[in-house]
Amino acid sequence: MKKIFSVVMLLIFALIFAQEKQPMFWQDIQNFKKLDQDNAAPKNSILLVGSSSFTKWQDVSDYFPGKTIINRGFGGSRLTDLNYFSEDLLTPYQPKQMIIYCGENDFADDAQLKADVVVDRYKTFYKKIREKFPTIQVDYISIKYSPSRENLWPQMKEANKKIKKFMKKEKNADFIDITKVMNDADGNIRKDLFIEDMLHMTPEGYRLWTKVMNPYMK
Repeated sequence: MKKIFSVVMLLIFALIFAQEKQPMFWQDIQNFKKLDQDNAAPKNSILLVGSSSFTKWQDVSDYFPGKTIINRGFGGSRLTDLNYFSEDLLTPYQPKQMIIYCGENDFADDAQLKADVVVDRYKTFYKKIREKFPTIQVDYISIKYSPSRENLWPQMKEANKKIKKFMKKEKNADFIDITKVMNDADGNIRKDLFIEDMLHMTPEGYRLWTKVMNPYMK
């Protein structure tokens, strides 16, 4: 009996240890896999990939009636995470378009991070996309200037500028700049578009994003 108990306890500890060793966001990816198992992902969809600005846009399909959208945003993710889980984020799907919002958390994770590093991380992910989907439309939404991260705006602005330049040279690719629509008449970021944390957006913020994104939606 004691021997059986010991074996059971060892198995329990092994499972706990294995879970602790899983990379960050591993469970989010498993949740996506479960969703895809329960309901086959539709072909020729618009695939959203990125961080919490997508994660919290749970009713995104309501903003784009007539569009088939798969939302695979996972909160807190960085471009490093998109690269790490690229196979899981890309292989299950056959989209006609991909829209990415990511990069903001890269800077939040390391306030000293250079813009060029984030740009390179994005280029790496873009290359992975093109290896899977050579001809689909790929769009990058500019990093928003969240009031709670004002100290990071200079690096973010530089990254946006360089990613925009990169995307302009690519075929079937666009840079969707949501900066102006989130500013007031004086060119200052509208804080009323953010909830209390001054990081995540209100429905009005998403409505304005929709206004800018609509012309790019396939």
